[in-house]
Amino acid sequence: MMVIEWRGKPVWILRRTPEMLATLKNLESKLVDPRSQEPQQPQYANNEHRSLKPEYLVAVGICTHLGCSPTKAFEAGDLALGADWRGGFICPCHGSTFDFAGRVFKDKPAPTNLEIPPHSYLTDSRLLIGSDTGGQA
Repeated sequence: MMVIEWRGKPVWILRRTPEMLATLKNLESKLVDPRSQEPQQPQYANNEHRSLKPEYLVAVGICTHLGCSPTKAFEAGDLALGADWRGGFICPCHGSTFDFAGRVFKDKPAPTNLEIPPHSYLTDSRLLIGSDTGGQA
């Protein structure tokens, strides 16, 4: 995962492994907005993995509760998060948790999923954040 700055906000670029992507399945009953119905992402990212390319998550790293910065909690079964934790992100300030697509879990303070900024791929290795008119490589 790398973090860059866009419009003064941290943006995460995470290359998800097949194992990370597999954790996104069968979570609907545990998530606030599993199908991303709230407009937290461009239309082209309104899918289970919330991205143009399933392998990559591009998300604003700011919790939708009070604007704190969540941290990585990639290890499945983390004792602090419970044996059924599959991995994702946690906001250490108030305990909101998010899966590897930035979708928020129920019964947490954050009301919505993490924001997905407009973006496009200029090439296989170049990403343009802030505009989705650059195309998709």
